Amino acid sequence: MQMYNPPHPGEVIRELCLEPLGISVTDAAKALGVSRKTLSAILNGHAGISPEMAVRLSIAFNTSAESWMQQQAQYDLWHAEQRRKELKVERLVAA
Repeated sequence: MQMYNPPHPGEVIRELCLEPLGISVTDAAKALGVSRKTLSAILNGHAGISPEMAVRLSIAFNTSAESWMQQQAQYDLWHAEQRRKELKVERLVAA
């Protein structure tokens, strides 16, 4: 079942992981082993969660990498579906 307008995973990280723990972006980036710029891009919705970042998040927050990838996939799919009518695609059928 497709979610209605799911949040970007960066929003989830900020609101459910960093803010409750009182962790700054700089400290979180250091703990994750990434640059502040990289984490900031995710938190601000300018970059998505890569498989490697999903693993890093799963280690840092004791979650599953799959859950982070599912959130990213739901977000991406919902936004792609919003552009469905703009796509120029022909249906393929057997001859």
